[in-house]
Formats: sequence, structure tokens, C-alpha cells
Amino acid sequence: MKIVVGLGNPGQEYSATRHNIGFMAVDKLAERWTVTAWRERYNAQVAEYRGEETVLLVKPQTFMNLSGRAIVPLAAFYKVAYEDIIVIYDDLDLPVGRLRLRLKGGSGGHRGIESLLYESGKDDFSRVRIGIGRPPQGWETANYVLGRFSPEEAPVIREALGQTADAVECIIKEGFSKAMNTFNKG
Repeated sequence: MKIVVGLGNPGQEYSATRHNIGFMAVDKLAERWTVTAWRERYNAQVAEYRGEETVLLVKPQTFMNLSGRAIVPLAAFYKVAYEDIIVIYDDLDLPVGRLRLRLKGGSGGHRGIESLLYESGKDDFSRVRIGIGRPPQGWETANYVLGRFSPEEAPVIREALGQTADAVECIIKEGFSKAMNTFNKG
């Protein structure tokens, strides 16, 4: 079994914001795999996909900065090793729509990842980062990440979400090294 976690914030007011790109990516996978049966479990929305391998799709409902409080109990309940967890989240340091896959490491200042590292004491989960770019001059970072994508960014993000779904499928079917070599371009 694999767990694919999209990081974000619960609530309609956050639904299409930059910080919720992880939720959007998980929703893209659910759409692609025709997964519709979501339920609440351990402070998260979860849904199972049964393909060649069972995949648990997860959207923590703890708010971004406490994501680890949902992910750690789920991993324990399903007895999933951290090596089998894929976390998808936003990255300010990447241009809008650029993907970057990485195994292990620190948080890079991302509070959702900091929470998972703190709660689990482990860093050996896969990361799929989706670039949201830097805020324009004079913008507060919090306002930027909680803002919506511009009309010019929308098609780039749609394409990035499709590539993210492709990358996750590649990780599951062909392994992380193959996915990194394929999707860490540019």
C-alpha cells in the first residue's frame, strides 16, 4: 500500500488557493482514477484506490501547519512505512507549475513538512513539490500563498496538476528514481 498526501487547508475559502495545490493534485488523481468515496479518518479526508497496488489518497483537515497530526496516525493505522508515503505540496522557490521530486531531507521552510518531520521523527518520505512562484514586490507571503492563481497562471497549473498525477503514477509503478529522472527537468 502507498499513501499519497496532498497538503492544504480545509474549507471553501482556501479551496483554490496556491497553498492548496496539494489538495488539487490529490483531487486530480481521484478524478483520473474515478475515486469518489471519501470519508473522515484521523483528521483527514481519505479515499482508497485499488489498482495494481492499493493507494490511500489523503487530504489532512488539520490545517497546513499541523499536517503531521493527520498523516502519522494514518500511517500507523494502515501500517505503511514512510518510504511508501508521497507528499505533494506547494513550493515558493520554484517557478509556477515547475515540479521537483525529492527523497528525504528537511522542510525547506514549509510548515506542513515541518509538522510531518516533527510528528514522525522521519524524513524518508517522497516529496512532490509544485512551484507557485514568489510573491510580487510588496506582497506579504501569507497573503500570496492564500491567494488564488491568476488567469495567466491557471493553464500552467492545470498542466502541472496533470504532470503531478503522471509523476505519482510513475513513482508507484516504476519507482522514485525513474520518476525523478523523468520529471525533474529544467
